[in-house]
Amino acid sequence: MYNGIMNVYKEAGYTSHDVVARLRGICKMKKIGHTGTLDPEAVGVLPVCFGSGTKLCDMLTGWDKEYIAVLHLGVVTDTQDLTGQVLRKCEPKQIERLDEESVRAAVYAFLGEYDQIPPMYSALKVNGKKLYELAREGKEIERKARKVQIKELEILESELPRMKIRVVCSKGTYIRTLCHDIGESLGCGGAMESLIRSRVGIFDIQDALTLGQIERLASQNAIESVIIKPDAVFAEDQAVVVTQEGCRLVENGNMLPLALLEKGTEAVVSGGQLRVYDRAGKFYGIYRHDIKSDVIKPVKMFL
Repeated sequence: MYNGIMNVYKEAGYTSHDVVARLRGICKMKKIGHTGTLDPEAVGVLPVCFGSGTKLCDMLTGWDKEYIAVLHLGVVTDTQDLTGQVLRKCEPKQIERLDEESVRAAVYAFLGEYDQIPPMYSALKVNGKKLYELAREGKEIERKARKVQIKELEILESELPRMKIRVVCSKGTYIRTLCHDIGESLGCGGAMESLIRSRVGIFDIQDALTLGQIERLASQNAIESVIIKPDAVFAEDQAVVVTQEGCRLVENGNMLPLALLEKGTEAVVSGGQLRVYDRAGKFYGIYRHDIKSDVIKPVKMFL
């Protein structure tokens, strides 16, 4: 049984669910989950949680993500990427009339917060049914715009009608839709040609492992060497140590008075999130300081 997170490189042609299914077979365990879907044709970082680490799944979905995408101007599809059915194409002359300066201005106009309408081909649910299931039935329903944040946006290469961009964004951002929206703002349409997820929080693509590499590690009984412990995810949070008396409360998931923290660690950040350990270095979980009652309360336990 493994407990923690693995930085997996999702290859093209696999769904996020496919990756989890393969890992269950490779690692011979069932309690495995991913932290957020990635389109089948997209590649890149997919953090996968094991054992008690699966408690992190809902906590990590809010992490910033970095993508490298290729935007293809002049074409609009039903899926907002080039795997879909073409709905319209602009005249080549319209692309030829685009100048580099206006295109760059249109791209960088999306920096910051903007209202994004989720695509029909997405896993969002409406009345218990996924949007992509409705789309495959030929149905299109009205979707409410959601505020997303484009925190960083950089043009890496530009050779119109293609443009390679780097995007750092908030939870819930669809890069396909960003490409579509940039194209619409230019009046020529646009679709995503390719997508690489290069970073999720602390997990970088340079360290991500393919399924083939993980299989080889399993054959060498070396899976444990690439499992990142849950507390590493919260390295920026203050660490505190509980007394022996405090351990009994923490083991039952109870709140803890500051007096039951070891001397030297009882000065907690007001209202801050904390990593809680015992004297031997055992990680219990994440707590948060409650200002009103001046105690620390459990957020997520990893026993």
